[in-house]
Amino acid sequence: MTEPLPSGAPHHHAHVVVHHVVDANPPFRRVDILGTEVGRAHSLRDVGEFCRRAGLDELDLEADDMVQWIGGGPNVWE
Repeated sequence: MTEPLPSGAPHHHAHVVVHHVVDANPPFRRVDILGTEVGRAHSLRDVGEFCRRAGLDELDLEADDMVQWIGGGPNVWE
């Protein structure tokens, strides 16, 4: 059972949300799974690893209904 989102927290339809690129050295994208921040991804491989750790290893990272890419798709990392 998952914990409910805190009051006022944004709700996303996808299981995985990959946020916009943060201009850092190196650039990264924040990743949320089921409403919980799980880490900073520097590549699509990182997103896949976060999903694997969450038990979502069969997830198609390019499926719009499962992954929401904010600020660019799976090929945008800079």
